[in-house]
Amino acid sequence: MSGLQPSRRGWLAAAAGLGLAGVGAGLAWRTSRRQSQMLSEVESLFWQQQFTQLDGAKLSTSGFKGKPLLLNFWATWCPPCVEELPLIDSFFMENKLKGWQVLGLAVDQAAPVTRFLARSPLSFPVALAGFPGIEMSRSLGNLSGALPFTVVFGAQGDVLHRKMGKLTNEDLRLWGQLPA
Repeated sequence: MSGLQPSRRGWLAAAAGLGLAGVGAGLAWRTSRRQSQMLSEVESLFWQQQFTQLDGAKLSTSGFKGKPLLLNFWATWCPPCVEELPLIDSFFMENKLKGWQVLGLAVDQAAPVTRFLARSPLSFPVALAGFPGIEMSRSLGNLSGALPFTVVFGAQGDVLHRKMGKLTNEDLRLWGQLPA
């Protein structure tokens, strides 16, 4: 007879399994906590940024904190970006009195953005992020670095939503229902 009885072997296996599950859960919790801390650091860094507007004036992101913000990364050479801008502009016009803010960060150069906005003016502020804007969007959760990319910040400055790709009326309607 092997030294352990079948029922005792089962209990030992179950205890070992529970112990390993506990270790796994602890590691997952620590990893999740570390990722949350990294994201909050990235969000915190976003609120310290400054961008140049087309008129040369500096625009500080800290000025947007305290109210919900829809941040859209776009470019003139990106067809879905250009297609969604009128939707975003309508969202801004419909929700600005409710406290919503919108900022368009152009991952582009000043000349094409100026020409584009002369033909298709927007009601919300637009600033130039240039090609470094792609890296900023990655830091905010745009893992592929593609455009368009939209981030919704709550009034406290925390990221509430991220959307890769062209926005829909439904996206904007749902976000507009968030508390301002």
